[in-house]
Amino acid sequence: MAESKLMHAVQYSSYGGGPSALKHVNISVPTPKKDEVLIKVEAASVNPVDWKIQSGILRPFMPSKFPYIPGTDVAGEVVAVGPGVSTFSVGDKIVTWLDLKTGGSFAEYAVAHLKFTVKRPAEVTAIDGSCLPVAGLTALQSIRDTAGIKLDGSSNANLLITAASGGVGLYAVQIAKLGGAHVTATCGARNIELVKSLGADEVIDYKTAEGDALKSPSGRLYDAVIHCATGFPFSKFSPNLKPVAKVIDLTPSFSSVVTTAVRKLTFAKQQLVMFMMTPRRKDLALLADLVKEGKLKTIVDSQHPLSKAEEAWARSKGGHATGKVVVTFDTESSM
Repeated sequence: MAESKLMHAVQYSSYGGGPSALKHVNISVPTPKKDEVLIKVEAASVNPVDWKIQSGILRPFMPSKFPYIPGTDVAGEVVAVGPGVSTFSVGDKIVTWLDLKTGGSFAEYAVAHLKFTVKRPAEVTAIDGSCLPVAGLTALQSIRDTAGIKLDGSSNANLLITAASGGVGLYAVQIAKLGGAHVTATCGARNIELVKSLGADEVIDYKTAEGDALKSPSGRLYDAVIHCATGFPFSKFSPNLKPVAKVIDLTPSFSSVVTTAVRKLTFAKQQLVMFMMTPRRKDLALLADLVKEGKLKTIVDSQHPLSKAEEAWARSKGGHATGKVVVTFDTESSM
């Protein structure tokens, strides 16, 4: 039985400590419950929320208990199904999101709930699939649902995407262009050509005066901003926005919470919107299909084996990754 087997996992037992607090352990393989599947993990990606939880930013709500196996984004193969599961079978390749409270992707096996799990098309690699849940869903939902840009190419909106060379930003550029938006993006000088190659109409080096001012080189005012960076006051955006516009903050802070409230209470037409991703199965399936059809590309910054997961953690936490940081697994081993 699965529960009698051991697996390699990475976990931490208290808040704080960074990469050095990650410990490699051998623990029992979990058993899927009702409406769950057991997955042999093939790839898992790291997101900023992972190390922010470790820092204690969501204490005491997350994690739900210690020791905690971090990570939510998984691609792998179903190796067992729980009671009531009929939509997946052993051998199915999948992509899934694991609940933040319980985590679990930094392990050879993980249990996933059906409501967050989709079949992975053959054309989508495990690496690509593992990068989609948090970054892909954040980009998709912030652009389509919050900025109101449909993915049918009909939009004529002017969109600013900050920190466009990060995991979310690179997906956001592509998704915005699928919608037909004019995209101005900011990033470091070394990534300008990459961001242009993914469809951005204008790319600004954030270290230049123009980049610091967030001004469109063509003089366009923005209908919406997908704000993937941190540390910008709303006053930095306001001069570059249309009279009615949204700044969609993907990394909200206490000050942005206050600004959001004040602007709502004063009925300001330029709004600051705090965004939180919703893990929807149908949206994850849409992203997988876009990758399958060649309409969405994943940019991988680096790959690290599970045995060196702390290196992946440090790379993501360093804040200079171009695209996604991925943890890889030995797919040849078996239960």
